[in-house]
Amino acid sequence: MRKGYTFTEKKYFYDFSVTFYFALRLKGIMNHEELHIIASILSGRTEQFAYFLDTYGPQVFHLIVRMVGSPEDAEELTQDCFMKAFTHLSSFHGDSSFSTWIYRIAYNEATSALRKKDKELLSFDDRMWNSLSDKEIDEELDTENEVQIQKLQQALTQLKPDEQALVTLFYEEEKNIEEIAYIFHLTESNVKVKLHRIRKKLCNLMKEEI
Repeated sequence: MRKGYTFTEKKYFYDFSVTFYFALRLKGIMNHEELHIIASILSGRTEQFAYFLDTYGPQVFHLIVRMVGSPEDAEELTQDCFMKAFTHLSSFHGDSSFSTWIYRIAYNEATSALRKKDKELLSFDDRMWNSLSDKEIDEELDTENEVQIQKLQQALTQLKPDEQALVTLFYEEEKNIEEIAYIFHLTESNVKVKLHRIRKKLCNLMKEEI
């Protein structure tokens, strides 16, 4: 596999027609079809890996850039993620969806990169979080008010990388608790607690906005 795939420009590692793969992106695509593609790749038709690049590349890039902040770093990490997925494709047996599997790899890659950079993370006093009631949090976050939405967008940028990833997967990619637990190496209970704490944190950040 050669470098050159950029997720903002939607280029491909391989120079070949992707008509067949666009057909597979129809709404009704089933997991067994992806397993069939994987079996075909493992049998030697490696060019079919372009289907996974095209289908999941932009979402993986979005997750990673939300964690690391830099589009340039996210581009490189996304390519590393898919290179690792390609190399270890034989270890995927369909126990989870391919998207969940690739998100787990992406999360691990981004987390490793952040550890190397020893990035400073924003911290909050737990006592401030616990002073907020669930009703107050819901009223602050579940709104269509444009000013509040702008505050929420700003607050989201101040979350820790792992919190950014949780929000992206749960609210944007609509991954369920079980899938997120697999991606983050957590129990389902821990995921629920983290999501609840993130909502409290966002509410507190929004209240600090002038």
